[in-house]
Amino acid sequence: MKIISFGDIHEDTGNLQKMSAELGSVDIVLVSGDLTNYHGKEDASTVINSIKKYNDNVFAQPGNLDQKDVDDYLTSLDINIHGNGYIFDDVGIFGVGGSNITPFKTPNEYGEEEIRLFLEAGYKKVSQCKVKIMVPHMPPLNTKVDKVSSGMHVGSQSVREFIEKYEPDICICGHIHEAAGDDQIGNTSIFNAGMFNEGGYVEVEYRDGMLKSELKRVSS
Repeated sequence: MKIISFGDIHEDTGNLQKMSAELGSVDIVLVSGDLTNYHGKEDASTVINSIKKYNDNVFAQPGNLDQKDVDDYLTSLDINIHGNGYIFDDVGIFGVGGSNITPFKTPNEYGEEEIRLFLEAGYKKVSQCKVKIMVPHMPPLNTKVDKVSSGMHVGSQSVREFIEKYEPDICICGHIHEAAGDDQIGNTSIFNAGMFNEGGYVEVEYRDGMLKSELKRVSS
């Protein structure tokens, strides 16, 4: 099984064509959140349909800059990983969208207890899987991938605590554009691909019982 994941698209899908070969060769495309830029299901559907031109097997969730109706739209397609989980052979994928509370009052924010409950609900559906991929839109607190330009760490405490407790194999997040990169909490590899228009994405491959994950960049 091979997976490509990216997020923070914000309606800018230009890099899709540049990675058409990669998208067409994988089993699953995961979108970690922020399909739109403060917009709703109409713009979200444009983004999803743009991805489906290259690969029809797309799963996604709303980010904090997506309006609430994006959540309903993705659920109606049965591709929403927010508070949900999907099983693909030995691989379980679950997530939480939106973000923890910000100073900017963006459309889709949750308290830390709500974030924990969404993660628990998704994890429950995949807990028996051999490989678990966790997709929170917001990064875990106090990591290399949650630091804003001022140097402050602004990730989610609940996301971090969940990783420490359940030790998923991989955590794929986004939200903090300037903190693109990777880190590790215990046995969990953490990736923030950054803004999609800057070319970052995560590639995950599970083959013959071996799991490989890597942060990559679209070729110019």
